[in-house]
Amino acid sequence: MSASRIGIVWNPSKIDEDGLRAAVDEVFAGGDTVRWWETSVDDPGRGMAEEAIAAECDTVIAVGGDGTVRAVAEALAGTEVALGIVPQGTGNLLARNLGVPLNGMIPALERVRDATPQHIDLGWVDFDGQTRAFAVMVGFGIDAQMLVETDDDLKSKAGWLAYVEAMGRALSGTEMTDITVTIDDRDPQEVRGHTMLIGNCGMLQGGIRLLPDAQLDDGLLDILLVSSEGPLQWLDTVRSFVWDNGIRRLLTRGDEAVSTDSAQHLAVERIAVSLAQPLVFEIDGEEMGEITQFAVRVQPGALTVR
Repeated sequence: MSASRIGIVWNPSKIDEDGLRAAVDEVFAGGDTVRWWETSVDDPGRGMAEEAIAAECDTVIAVGGDGTVRAVAEALAGTEVALGIVPQGTGNLLARNLGVPLNGMIPALERVRDATPQHIDLGWVDFDGQTRAFAVMVGFGIDAQMLVETDDDLKSKAGWLAYVEAMGRALSGTEMTDITVTIDDRDPQEVRGHTMLIGNCGMLQGGIRLLPDAQLDDGLLDILLVSSEGPLQWLDTVRSFVWDNGIRRLLTRGDEAVSTDSAQHLAVERIAVSLAQPLVFEIDGEEMGEITQFAVRVQPGALTVR
């Protein structure tokens, strides 16, 4: 990476400023110009990233969790300004899917400095009169309910294991509902389920690939609809994740995710969803409250990342 103008958008609740500045000085010593923007409770990073673009930064480095990364990515979409990531959150999902080092600030900053830029897709979701970008996934059901059930104190102490603790309560808090879906230019369809995830990438903590076909640069979003009810269907769903779309796929190098009656996979460019009852909705790990309608689309190659 030749000498350039670098913007640092950092979340002060996630990291010590002195340690971050020391790491940046170590990695970007020399001719690089570095400017700094601190996020706030009211703005997790989009406004700061827009200021960095106006200041003609070549690269904007998001230092924080998935919320900070999402907000910065939203501002950089459609520009040639590159996104860098120093993961400091609990999930760090986009960083994981990009292979960004999670073991310290300096390795992550060195990755930004040395990596070849690449273009990835970005998803956009319209709901309740709002439009938000997402880099990882949106949805309702177990995933969103788990965010509601997760204890913040436990999360700060145990990290992503706090989500595991919340899973049992999330399972009991999700309900089957009628769903109307319109995929791309097809006719609307009526389905039933309790969980729908729409993802730009599919790997979660622990190397779990919830959306095994999802690729960051394929111009598609991947959907998982779960409708498991009762122990037998849940066993079928777990078998699908662990065996069909996990171990067996690795052994046979299968090309497509395997759907079952209780866990269906599909790749789309656009989808509109209407729910028979309000359900909690999440965007890149942020709980957005209850909604009844939303529409999602992909913007291929929208984001340059380092």
